[in-house]
Amino acid sequence: MANRSLGNAGLGLALLSGATFGISGSFAASLIAVGWTPGAAVAARVLVAAVVLTIPALLQMRAHRVTARGARSVVFYGVVAVAGAQLCYFNAVEHLPVAVAMLIEYSGILLVIAWMWARHGHRPRRLTVAGSAAALIGLIFVLDLVGSHHVDGTGVLWGTGAAVGLAVYFVISSRSDDALPPLVVAWGGLAVAAAVLGLAVGAGALPAHAVATDVTLMQRHVSWVVPVLGMALVAAVVAYGSGIAAARLLGAKVASFVGLTEVLFAVAFAWLLLGQRLNAVQGVGALLVVGGIALVRIDELRHPGGAMLRPLVTSATPQAASGSTAGRRSP
Repeated sequence: MANRSLGNAGLGLALLSGATFGISGSFAASLIAVGWTPGAAVAARVLVAAVVLTIPALLQMRAHRVTARGARSVVFYGVVAVAGAQLCYFNAVEHLPVAVAMLIEYSGILLVIAWMWARHGHRPRRLTVAGSAAALIGLIFVLDLVGSHHVDGTGVLWGTGAAVGLAVYFVISSRSDDALPPLVVAWGGLAVAAAVLGLAVGAGALPAHAVATDVTLMQRHVSWVVPVLGMALVAAVVAYGSGIAAARLLGAKVASFVGLTEVLFAVAFAWLLLGQRLNAVQGVGALLVVGGIALVRIDELRHPGGAMLRPLVTSATPQAASGSTAGRRSP
């Protein structure tokens, strides 16, 4: 019963994270449309969010000891899962509709499964395989590769980079050994990302141009401050904090599949805020992608206890089994 309650709490946090992450693409697209570069949009998002979280994070850190391993994880998290993933995603949004860019990014859940299999010697169960297949077929439909829809290759490459960053995000977020509070991890990742992006902009390696002009949201002109604060406070502070907490309760695999609801939220927000719509084939693809969530969740409920993957080789003794799992949480 306790595990079921924690699982429900994790699902709630994952849905909150998906909803708040889902609006970031629409906010970014509105800024890019008036002349912002993706680099400027990402830098503004992570910098404002890091500043907002600084005091609460420092207060929480007083009660937790930061280990060297934990610090390394936060740095890697900030560079790859925050700065890298968001920069790739915003560049993808520059070339593709928000919903398409989002679905390519979420192909990263397949990388999560592949990593856990290769790194820990486990293989996915049948329902997980079925969910992965549904997601992959759905992505093909969303890209409309079987129709006349033109796919921007540059956008697909940027989206693939975002998928790698997303996989790193879920794997690191699910770690609970030497775990810092989710708020602290979110702040640390955002602060590292802000520093990395700032250095890249200062060195001229990352184009960053921003204009203080109104943007169009819901067919109305609003201040550019609205999408910047929306990306920072809603799509970063709330999204990262709740996402990390959800991954610790659900594990990397389930959290990544439930995170696919971000795709639905992204589609809804892109339609509501930007007027972007999917065609019929892409709509079917979106349903297939989200259908993978149900399959994986059913798999998890049939095999409770957080065991997300079946071992390829089982140990003969409890002692051997204990030894074989030592250190498995490290990415």
